[in-house]
Amino acid sequence: MAEITASSIDAVLRKQLDAIKTSVESREVGTVIQVGDGIARVDGLKGAMAGELLEFIGEGGKTVYGLAQNLEEDEVGAVLLGDVTSIKENDQVRTTGRIVEVPSGKEFLGRVVDPLGQPIDGKGPIKADGYRPVEFRAPGVIERQGVNEPVQTGILAIDSMIPIGRGQRELIIGDRQTGKTAIAVDTIINSKGKNLICIYVAIGQKASTVATVVETLERYGAMEYTIVVSATASDSAPLQYIAPMAGAAIGEFFMYNGEDGKPASQDNPGRHVLCIYDDLSKQAVAYRQMSLTLRRPPGREAYPGDVFYLHSRLLERAVKLSDK
Repeated sequence: MAEITASSIDAVLRKQLDAIKTSVESREVGTVIQVGDGIARVDGLKGAMAGELLEFIGEGGKTVYGLAQNLEEDEVGAVLLGDVTSIKENDQVRTTGRIVEVPSGKEFLGRVVDPLGQPIDGKGPIKADGYRPVEFRAPGVIERQGVNEPVQTGILAIDSMIPIGRGQRELIIGDRQTGKTAIAVDTIINSKGKNLICIYVAIGQKASTVATVVETLERYGAMEYTIVVSATASDSAPLQYIAPMAGAAIGEFFMYNGEDGKPASQDNPGRHVLCIYDDLSKQAVAYRQMSLTLRRPPGREAYPGDVFYLHSRLLERAVKLSDK
């Protein structure tokens, strides 16, 4: 029998202590003091960050996520991204330390999802290859290259007189029922076999209109390389607000990753993505609704002062990256 000494006991104890893996997670916990119109006012979250994802614990332990928007001295104004009816006053709210992310991947091709990446087409769950933040800094000047590779819309008048290039932003403007959506759908259909992934973001539209677009794309075999992100008129203003940014985030996953889902490189280049927002006016209206409910100072036509910055930081994410 081995002799038990103080040094052997010390060695065994040290080995056991080293094997214990401890991790401490720190979260702030607050309380809902007012809720209504998809907006919650929360007390007790002094360290919450702008745009941080908040976790609301509702009735029966149901979790609803929210987005911190207003950081005031005594409270935080948050927009709810889920079932508003399950949240009431005095419910618990926790910080998460992260921002809103959406899943993306090859399995999303041919599917219809909501702005949070959840399938709404009844075809079962989707396995994600990765996640991208909804808000992301646009690449700088050095990371870009000039617009020199065309995107063919299939409409001769546009392709000959107003050519569109990869890495470019293009506004389709016109009155109601003049065929703006038809141009976008034609471009998606014409992109077949051109190594171009298409993302169609429907914001504030009727569900029947979105269903018609999906049916048209399926009829022409375009859903094979298309993802539809839908926030219909019946969805809350916060979901309509993040829908274009969610579409951009899904597209950025393909841009920054190659065919195998790994980070892009010279041997494994990223994919080209055409992202269509139909339409951004509805997003501006949803943002106005959110801002007025959050009691932000209104500007012209009651739109908040930063509505132009909202769109510019979204559209600047459209880029053709430099080969270097």
